[in-house]
Amino acid sequence: MRNSSFVVFLFVFTLSMNNVMAQANLLNARVPQEVGKLNEQQIAANDEDPLPYGYIDDRDVLWSKTIWERIDLDERINFPFYFPSEPGNLGDERRSLFDVMIKGIEDGRIKEVYFDDGGYFRTKLTYQQVLDKLSYVFETEQYTEAINAGVTDPEILADLQVPVKTTSADVLEYRIKGTWYFDKRQGEMKYRLLGIAPCATDLQFKNPDPDAAPPGDPNETYPLFWVWFPDAREVLNEAFVFNTRNSSQPITFDHMLNSRRFNAVIYKEENVYEDREVQNYIFEDALQQLLESERIKSVIRDFEQDMWNN
Repeated sequence: MRNSSFVVFLFVFTLSMNNVMAQANLLNARVPQEVGKLNEQQIAANDEDPLPYGYIDDRDVLWSKTIWERIDLDERINFPFYFPSEPGNLGDERRSLFDVMIKGIEDGRIKEVYFDDGGYFRTKLTYQQVLDKLSYVFETEQYTEAINAGVTDPEILADLQVPVKTTSADVLEYRIKGTWYFDKRQGEMKYRLLGIAPCATDLQFKNPDPDAAPPGDPNETYPLFWVWFPDAREVLNEAFVFNTRNSSQPITFDHMLNSRRFNAVIYKEENVYEDREVQNYIFEDALQQLLESERIKSVIRDFEQDMWNN
């Protein structure tokens, strides 16, 4: 598959990074408080707007296929999306992708947040509904006894409850939805990311009472919510990812995702069987499921190759 889209993003990234450093003014700072502060010329030179998508006429799309993929944060190549696992460990210089998304939703800059319906974006969520999905309150035995004894003081009852919430460390996977399409006007295969969903384990497994643990796999993850990616690009373009090869040349989350600098496995494609997942027709065989994912990937790759070979 040709890498023209990646080359474009890499070129724009290289130009923009010439004016941005991981720690601006680091070598010129007289006191630690001056580290990270840009002067007027640097502020004017920095372009923080994401690279706009070009308009694609439906008549120019010769072929397309929508796929869903899993980004496993346990893989080393995907670590930049996970670390720092605790918000605030490195101040505002570096934050995990989940922390950036939550901050964007809290500030009202990311508005297109949806319920987990497989990434079809039908049921929209408010910020409060997102918070409700990320938190849970366990009631201890003392709480139940206090309720039965007629205690109504909210402060006393609050002390007998154990609140838990989903943090960046709990997000072990991301699911993304995107479309591969062949642009006949430019004669190349392109990819457009449409949605992204952070996935975490069930909060029920954080119950302080080990005897009250629910049945099931405590490591199984599920989507917390889906975000319409074009709506989040501006926020993601302002958050920089640590570059392991050159810390003076960071890259934004927007560039990371658009240039597909991650490893992912296809777990679903649009199909006539109601977009069923791979695991729904290949049961309990991880190897065959992985081979099916590679087969779907080959279909996409081979289509572009066949365009030039026939």
